[in-house]
Amino acid sequence: MRLRRIVRGLLAELGSLRRGARAMRGSRGAGQRWEDLAARHLRREGYRILARNVRAGPGEIDFIAMEGRVLCFIEVKGRGGVGFGLPEESVNEEKRRRIHRAAEAWLQSARPAPGLRRFDVVSILEQKGVVSIRLFRGAFEAPSGLLALPRRR
Repeated sequence: MRLRRIVRGLLAELGSLRRGARAMRGSRGAGQRWEDLAARHLRREGYRILARNVRAGPGEIDFIAMEGRVLCFIEVKGRGGVGFGLPEESVNEEKRRRIHRAAEAWLQSARPAPGLRRFDVVSILEQKGVVSIRLFRGAFEAPSGLLALPRRR
């Protein structure tokens, strides 16, 4: 975990040297912009957003939303190019595990009505001023034992 932070810091510094200090300041702004684009896209697709940037347990969930009667936990990934792969490819096994744990923690505290749950990914690719948004419904499954449907008391 610590090594990962160090590597990220070094890569960010390298990017800053290549593109200038402005690129560093803009990275959080890009993430926020991508989440705003994702929110608009999700609403157009019929989702009802319940919560955004939810910190629960060991992680964060970008969006919790309803699509019909399905409760969706949604991860947003964006990239400014394909040099490091497509945005959706960065939702690796460890990231999925963290999202599952956060979703389970949220379910325990919020205690929503029993029903279907799903993990979706919104992929945003921004290249040369052109933005492409792709929605992956049911992008991944919960590991066995996670997300057992809580019973209402």
